[in-house]
Amino acid sequence: MGMPSERQLLLRFLPYLWPTGRPDLKRRIGVALVLVLLSKGAVLLMPFAYKAAVDAMGAEQDLSDAALVAIGMVIAYVGARFGGTLFDNLRNAVFERVGQGAAAQLADDVFRHMHRLSLRFHLERRTGALTRIIERGTKSIDQMLYFLLFNIAPTFLELAVVCGIFWVKLGPAAVGGMLAAVAAYILFTQKVTEWRQKLRRQMVEDDNRAAQRAVDSLLNYETVKYFSAEAVEAHNYNAAMARYRESAVKTETSLAMLNVGQALITNVTMAGAMALTVWGWAAGRYTVGDLVLINTLLMQLFRPLDALGWVYRSIKQGLIDIEEMFGLIDTPAEVEDAPGAAPLRVKGGEIRFENVRFHYDPERTILHGIDFTIPAGKTVAIVGESGAGKSTLSRILFRFYDLESGCVSIDGQDISSVTQSSLRAAIGIVPQDTVLFNDTVGYNIGYGRAGSTRAEIETAARAAQIHDFIMSLPDGYDTVVGERGLKLSGGEKQRVAIARTILKDPPILILDEATSALDSRTEQAIQSSLREVERGRTSLVIAHRLSTITDASEIIVMAGGRIAERGTHAALLAKRGLYAEMWARQQAAGDGEERTEAAQ
Repeated sequence: MGMPSERQLLLRFLPYLWPTGRPDLKRRIGVALVLVLLSKGAVLLMPFAYKAAVDAMGAEQDLSDAALVAIGMVIAYVGARFGGTLFDNLRNAVFERVGQGAAAQLADDVFRHMHRLSLRFHLERRTGALTRIIERGTKSIDQMLYFLLFNIAPTFLELAVVCGIFWVKLGPAAVGGMLAAVAAYILFTQKVTEWRQKLRRQMVEDDNRAAQRAVDSLLNYETVKYFSAEAVEAHNYNAAMARYRESAVKTETSLAMLNVGQALITNVTMAGAMALTVWGWAAGRYTVGDLVLINTLLMQLFRPLDALGWVYRSIKQGLIDIEEMFGLIDTPAEVEDAPGAAPLRVKGGEIRFENVRFHYDPERTILHGIDFTIPAGKTVAIVGESGAGKSTLSRILFRFYDLESGCVSIDGQDISSVTQSSLRAAIGIVPQDTVLFNDTVGYNIGYGRAGSTRAEIETAARAAQIHDFIMSLPDGYDTVVGERGLKLSGGEKQRVAIARTILKDPPILILDEATSALDSRTEQAIQSSLREVERGRTSLVIAHRLSTITDASEIIVMAGGRIAERGTHAALLAKRGLYAEMWARQQAAGDGEERTEAAQ
């Protein structure tokens, strides 16, 4: 699909200007448009008051009477000038809620859609680029609403009125010349701006790349430190910024060329109109006040025309930014609820994987026809070497991805036929890599169930063996854990994840290497808590340490995306296969670890 045209973008953008179900905002738009007309009326009255003041001062009459008339016209001029400013600012105040509401609505649409997209999308996209796209698009929509309503339409309204005045004062030839000048100005602005948009697009791309480089580097702060790669990161960031700097210089240079060309057209037009007026004054057709009138009208006309050039550039640039936001909204969700999908109803919680085949990349199959059942209320453990496909099973059960073939069901209900929200509400997980919000410890635990009380949070923390540690912190449960929880150790983060899942209290539980970040002593202390959590729940345990799953109802050994062995702990040891070999290696390694801990 090609890029949308500017017309398509504008048509898609306009509903945010007239939001359904918001009569209060529609009334504000109506009031703002009335204020626009009042402002333009005041602005167009100013030149006539100015002309009358000048003519009164030059009239051959009693000086005191002339002075009174002139003072009256000056007061009228100042009043009209103030009125224009007053109505403009009242308009801005009335419209601000509309503009901000439209920007917030678009940002909300994008944010919600980002959470609907698949895990694959978020693994492939860079966070820095996404946030920059949303930031620029949100700013652009407010500006574009303002420009479309209060710059473009009023400017052409004023142009029509000025044409009428010129027709009466200077004749049709002057009107034709002025329209030709305005057309030349608009055409020049359009052509040069389109050329500048190519430069602008390149600058935006270079800006995105620089932002991506900075965010990636800062998110991997520890890795940079581990490898003393500060100089490498600085070099890469400087290179990205150098590309952006060159693009920005070209963009700003082209802006200078545009401004010079616009100034030439406007000044030549003013010179021609003023010369024509002076010629008429010399012939006795016009007064000095007429000269002032024409000069003021042209100055007032070209001021918004100058702004029109800037507005056109801003709209073109804004369309680029909004195009990227709409591009995000248009990104199809890889995993969608089936039409008429019903909520999952968990009775016992039996889980069945039937001939499941799955791949992340079509050229590399991860799971080759996996078949197993976890009876309701029982615990099945999955073990195997790294890359065997163990964690993929948990992602499939959460339906982060759809299958190549086969079926996964819970209590006989195919998970692809139920709503994703109900499916995920029924499953709790303690992941191998726990990432926390940059908020308090209490908030991160309470995230397991919305509306949890402090007492419930503390009960879950006690069950996860982390309450005493939290109370030892200076701010207790109000301690902020830092970006991605970096202020906590791996074991502390994992215990927070365990507490969060305990609080959620789901009927189905997934433990994905749940104690991998814990030392053996802490693991032994928390293992009893995990067994208590598993009791009465259907549990899928993905384990690295075999000692944690010896009491599982069934242990499934995976190798190369296939089930190599299955059985109880005792049966697998007796079989003297892969599981027995892994057990022997870990027992030998465990003896050495225990001796090391004892020495410490």
